[in-house]
Amino acid sequence: MTLLELSAQYEQSAQLLRVRLSELRRQKKTAEDRQELFWLERRMAVLSQMLRQTNELAALTAHYYERGYYRNESYRI
Repeated sequence: MTLLELSAQYEQSAQLLRVRLSELRRQKKTAEDRQELFWLERRMAVLSQMLRQTNELAALTAHYYERGYYRNESYRI
């Protein structure tokens, strides 16, 4: 598997995360129970972090071999 192929898979995963986050936002609008709201917000926070990291990795793998591409410090060895 090449890094470009891996990047495409990260993009697909990011899209699935976006869809799930939008579903949770809709649920949050109609939720009335405080405990349910708490857990929805918690799940949304975790998924948002996963989405950010997935987007970063998609960009990194897509441009890894390009000269001058600024790489995120989080993913440097």
